[in-house]
Amino acid sequence: MDLLVKLYALPPGPDPLPPGITLRRALAPEAPLILPWIAARFGEGWRAEAAVALSACPTHIHIAHDDAGTLLGFACHDVTARGLFGPTGVDEGARGTGLGKALLLASLRAMAADGYAYAVIGGAGPVEFYQKAVDAIPIAGSEPGLYRGMLRAPV
Repeated sequence: MDLLVKLYALPPGPDPLPPGITLRRALAPEAPLILPWIAARFGEGWRAEAAVALSACPTHIHIAHDDAGTLLGFACHDVTARGLFGPTGVDEGARGTGLGKALLLASLRAMAADGYAYAVIGGAGPVEFYQKAVDAIPIAGSEPGLYRGMLRAPV
């Protein structure tokens, strides 16, 4: 299911982060570190979308890492379609810390700064998370959505 977010109604930032965590836009030269990390945790499809995000200037991917440079999460936007948020993911060990919401808001605020009034969260997994975090609204009739008919590896 796709969700709609009113970017003009986002709460102001910055958002609190756990101590020792940095959230920022990724740099294109970081691709050799970021892309394998995403593929290992979230699959090749998300790695492919993140590669597109890293090819934009400025990049369309925010990352979170600790002081040691360990990647903890990412959020992309404007990858598969303009105005589309995602994919996004947080390392299993960093979940429940507020990092996912902070990455979501950083990406959505970047979209708002680019002039978008609304964003679509495509194929949203945890719908309740997005509803609570940014008052996302389900889009009726959005399944299977943008990804219908997409080629997939045989199972």
